[in-house]
Amino acid sequence: MKKFLDALQSERHFSRDKPIVEGSQMRSFRAVLIGTACVFSSAGTAWAQETLTVSGTAAPAPTDVAGADGDIVVTAQRRNERLQDVPVSITALSGDQLADKRIASPTDLVSSVPNLQAASTVGEGIPVFSLRGISMSDYSINQQGPVATYIDDVYKGTFPLLPVALYDLERVEVLRGPQGTLYGKNTTGGAINIISRRPGFSTEGYLAVGIGNYQRYEANGALQAALSDKVAARVAFTFARADGWFKNRLPGQADANATRQYAVRVSLLAQPTDRLQFLLRLSTSLQNPTNYGIFARPAADGIGAGAYELFGGSSYFRTGIGRRELESEYAERRRHRTYGASLTTNWKATDDLTVTSVTSYDYGKLFIPEDADGSPLKAVEDDLGGRARQFSQDLRIASDFDNGLDFIAGAYYSRETISAQTTYSYFTDIDVTRNGVIDAEDCTQDFLTSCMYSNRYHQRKSSAAVYADVNYALFPRLIARAGLRYTRDTGRISGYNARVLGADGTPIANTIPGDPVDFDATASDGFRKGTVTGRAGVDYKLPGGNLLYASYSRGYRASAFNAQAYFLPTELNVAKPETVNAFEVGFKSQFFGRAVTFNGSAFYYAYKNQQALSIDPDTVAQTLVNIPTSRMAGAEFELSARPAPHIRLNAGLGLLSTKIRTGTISGVVLAGNRLPNAPSVSLTAGAEWDVIDTDGGKLTLGVDGNHNSKQYFELMNEDRIAQKGYVVVNGRVAYRSGDGQYGIAAWAKNLFNRYYFRSSIDVTGFGFDFFQVGEPRTYGITADMKF
Repeated sequence: MKKFLDALQSERHFSRDKPIVEGSQMRSFRAVLIGTACVFSSAGTAWAQETLTVSGTAAPAPTDVAGADGDIVVTAQRRNERLQDVPVSITALSGDQLADKRIASPTDLVSSVPNLQAASTVGEGIPVFSLRGISMSDYSINQQGPVATYIDDVYKGTFPLLPVALYDLERVEVLRGPQGTLYGKNTTGGAINIISRRPGFSTEGYLAVGIGNYQRYEANGALQAALSDKVAARVAFTFARADGWFKNRLPGQADANATRQYAVRVSLLAQPTDRLQFLLRLSTSLQNPTNYGIFARPAADGIGAGAYELFGGSSYFRTGIGRRELESEYAERRRHRTYGASLTTNWKATDDLTVTSVTSYDYGKLFIPEDADGSPLKAVEDDLGGRARQFSQDLRIASDFDNGLDFIAGAYYSRETISAQTTYSYFTDIDVTRNGVIDAEDCTQDFLTSCMYSNRYHQRKSSAAVYADVNYALFPRLIARAGLRYTRDTGRISGYNARVLGADGTPIANTIPGDPVDFDATASDGFRKGTVTGRAGVDYKLPGGNLLYASYSRGYRASAFNAQAYFLPTELNVAKPETVNAFEVGFKSQFFGRAVTFNGSAFYYAYKNQQALSIDPDTVAQTLVNIPTSRMAGAEFELSARPAPHIRLNAGLGLLSTKIRTGTISGVVLAGNRLPNAPSVSLTAGAEWDVIDTDGGKLTLGVDGNHNSKQYFELMNEDRIAQKGYVVVNGRVAYRSGDGQYGIAAWAKNLFNRYYFRSSIDVTGFGFDFFQVGEPRTYGITADMKF
């Protein structure tokens, strides 16, 4: 055992007796594979707005507030405000817009939000967002991205806690820029607020059903009713199934990228008095489709990089199959189950003060099986699994004074636990000893080949914060704003155990903590950190009602443990928090009686200590490090207009320049490189035309699309695996009856069947480049009934 650990740390070829292959060829081959294995594991599992404005109250209101002319409320600053009065760059999409555009997954939001990107690296419905170039490159199950997702005011941090959420919604708000005051940690890039429809006291509902290609069938709906004069309930659901669109040519194996999911949400609203309201939401969701497929583009020596030839076999080349086809021998189902409960209490203590409490509990369980090489071989496969629990409590008080001074002050606490296990296996179909049995002896004969590498751990994090946000009218049209938040984060990872296993699961070595006798020995680590974030700014309301604003804000992403530690005890480490200092100026304007809305902003970010995985070229130790400094600069412009009563237009433009100033990972200097998932230009556009609009009914034609310029998916900026610029176009034809009760629509997404990638990784040490492919053309018909 000691010989094995010594060989692992010194990179010498290990053999119990005599190596099957000797000399520099095997040593070079193995060194490349080890390094690439680390790179591969570093990727985790491999890797319009219309005019949406409102006249609302300053403090949180007991019920949804809706104004005239299609105006809706936004709560981006934890209070009901007219969108055009909020001095923050926001894109807001109403529930009807989301349904019309068929935005059914969070990754679909990129089609309507400039400077927003989303990678489905661990599966549909589990997005890894990038906003204004701020993202993450470590997709371990314990990580929390820098663009936070909130559902009904509850933070959903790690992957297992993210449910099927985009159904029966009031709206989605995408807030750009650090939100370190009112939202807190992990919002260095921004926040995405998903707000579901709350119960009302009228009896009403709807049901929508649909069919589509790939044998798709779906249904969603809701029903609400008053249970008494003070209690109302709403039940909503969604359900969808579709065959996989990534055709698996291997006999007996399922097609990849299937859809198989449902979700249910029950909401109860109680208003015992005019000043007191309780809103209880209970939800559950399940996704268990055949997992996503990988397009593995072979390198010169094929998938396997010549390893199979060394042992009498053959590497794999994709011959005779299309680019949306694969031959995967490990096409298993992904399983993702969530449960959630939240209680929101609003108490209007006085006419000017409202107390809000949000209490939540979430549980999620996630299992992701991945055939990372997308081939009939077992060159690279991995299983990622874990379960998470989270409790959170937010308590705040908001004012609504008439003297020009208003504030929000509060306290927040959350506690999260995660238990996770990951296993990577490499070449477990190679019989190194050539005895007709692939077992633990094959692994001991040759490090890496015929081996599995696993880790498991238990992580606990708690976060406590106090915050205050104040705005004061210096003059009737000039408002000064300031906010401050102090957060204390504590984390501990325990029971960390990394082992080398044979292809048959037999333990061979304990690599972390490296105990030569006890295969189940464990290690631990921890951190404790206090951080101050906040903002300051001014905004000026022009005589016509248009808004100018300027702000400084600071956000941070909390410290993180390296869950990609497999080989050496030194790999188990803690990365420092990321921080962003952001400067922004912007305007919000409306013209021609609100027929035209034109909003824009420009920003500059100083980005420090971005977390990234790095491999030591000398020891192959993989640690979570910090990239010292980067900068981002750019702008967004969004336009919506009604040039005629029956025509609606919208467009958004995102401009972005990113640059790493200082930093090195894996022995490579990054200075001058662009940040990943950050195209220089992103464009969204859409149009709707009511071709017929009479008392008998309305026929509407709609088209929308988005363009992204060239982008990299990794910090090294390898052109070979970059995504060139592309355009995706969607279309819709819909008819609704004159009374609005019935509707039918034909729709198509990715109308021109554009082929593009959502992520990529250089895995040439194993003989291929890894790509996740965007969804092909899908189409169908939906019908709905309101009652």
